[in-house]
Amino acid sequence: MGSILTILTILGALGIFLYGMKVMSEGIQKVAGNGMRRALATMTTNRFSSVVTGLFTTALVQSSSATTVLVVSFVNVGLLTLVESIGVIMGANLGTTVTAWIVATIGKFSVTKIALPIIGCGLPLFFAGKGKWKSMGEVLIGFGLLFFGLGELKNAVPDLKSTVKDAVATGDMGAVETMRNIVTWIQGTGFASVILFMIAGVILTLVVQSSSAAMAITITFAMQGWLGDDPYIAFKNSAAIVLGENIGTTVTAWLASLGASTAAKRAARAHLLFNVIGVVWMLIFFGVFTNFIWSLADMLPDSLKSAKKDFGKSEVAFATAVFHTSFNLINIGVLIWFVPQIANLVQKMVKDKDTDEPGETKRIKYISQSLVDLGELNIVEAEQAVEALSQHCSKMFQGYVEVFENPQSDMSEHVKQLKEMEDEADLMMHDITEYLVRCTSKEVSPHLSERITGLLRMTAELEECSDAIYRLIKIAERKYNKGRQFSSEQTQSIKELNAHISEFLTFCEERILGQVSPAETQKAEDIREKIKSLTKSSNKAAMKRMADGNVKLEMLNIDTNNQLNIVANHLMHVVQTSAEVS
Repeated sequence: MGSILTILTILGALGIFLYGMKVMSEGIQKVAGNGMRRALATMTTNRFSSVVTGLFTTALVQSSSATTVLVVSFVNVGLLTLVESIGVIMGANLGTTVTAWIVATIGKFSVTKIALPIIGCGLPLFFAGKGKWKSMGEVLIGFGLLFFGLGELKNAVPDLKSTVKDAVATGDMGAVETMRNIVTWIQGTGFASVILFMIAGVILTLVVQSSSAAMAITITFAMQGWLGDDPYIAFKNSAAIVLGENIGTTVTAWLASLGASTAAKRAARAHLLFNVIGVVWMLIFFGVFTNFIWSLADMLPDSLKSAKKDFGKSEVAFATAVFHTSFNLINIGVLIWFVPQIANLVQKMVKDKDTDEPGETKRIKYISQSLVDLGELNIVEAEQAVEALSQHCSKMFQGYVEVFENPQSDMSEHVKQLKEMEDEADLMMHDITEYLVRCTSKEVSPHLSERITGLLRMTAELEECSDAIYRLIKIAERKYNKGRQFSSEQTQSIKELNAHISEFLTFCEERILGQVSPAETQKAEDIREKIKSLTKSSNKAAMKRMADGNVKLEMLNIDTNNQLNIVANHLMHVVQTSAEVS
């Protein structure tokens, strides 16, 4: 019964830690989401700046998995190149070492003493604050819970020596002996023990779905003597587990890339390749490197460590933190010069597919994970999809113009392709709407909430725009099938309207995701009024001609004018919405 209670207590402490990390990460996304998106999209001009960007992003959200999932998403929509993404992933690996240092520092003071005051500072902001102040309160609460969970985890894992004493006193040595026998057996397998502990690290990371949580568990168990009776042995075993955690954390990005573009799959493979290469060379030099790190950690100032007693807990924790940081630094220092070669290798591993060809409609998929929801950051994929829908409407209208201006040719095959494009627009609207709804499944910042509402409206307007364009195509097809021909006056009038609509589509496409100034909004209104005026005058002329001319032909003319006017209305709504949320 005591063992079951201990296990549940450990799981409870781990739950507080994971929940704190989740709350803190989501709060940071609300406070700095826009800045983080801009940083990832713009501060990656070369491999070195990409590493720095990945480092700071991961240090902020406290999850390399979150960063790499975001990178896969950015690559998927073309905001990051493969080479840039590899640099960010390298930085993410280094950023996740912050957790090891946090856990190692626990031995210096009681984290409970600072955890609860931090939560106390965040609580008033969370309940009474608004906007970013409320989100800042969420960050503080999450940060406090993270520290509190780590402290409880340390207290929940029993010290092996005291556990042995208690077991001897009660005569119940079963669980303790089993654990010691397992560790002793693994250690007795020579170099295979490193591989076995590494595999344990992979499994642990897959189970908890967080390399940060796996790191906290590893160091805590090592500090309490469960990974070996001797501090140095415990350190070596924890170092081997850390190597496994570096491989295990790549699974999240791999899962995120499923169903994504070829470029996104390559980014995920690059993450795996980078970590595997690092683990392979570390295994070759494992004995020499761990000896060096153990000596280096011993040189750390005593002010950083607690007293060197009680199994050498502080030495184990700090040595593991130094190992993790040194390993990632050296791995980055070596492999950063081979980023183009790594990119070429993953390009060979993941071949180009026809489904990724330009012009092919790409389905978007909400990328998230169980521990850190990326709705606040993943909004960029929806923004890119809305931009793609705008471009899709422009292509449809160009197709209509081609049909209209070739009344003597059989355009049935072209009309069929345009019908498929209209179906694709419906599908794109469904995907974007579902994606944006998923983004709002968690609480988001007020600014992002307004942005999502605006994107939903723009999506609906653009889809209605594609419907109106397809109705124009059907009108042109009906005119061709009935053998009716517009006069030069009618044709010239519609061509003039088509030119203004094309101008309006281009104007809208260029500004749909950017800042729209009042002057630009006025320009859009001027284009809209020009189209409205031309539509009215053209319809009046058609009504006059009806008394003497072909009524059915004039009705086709009026229908065409009205549909063009409808397209202009929808485009005006898109520009207005973009101006409101920019």
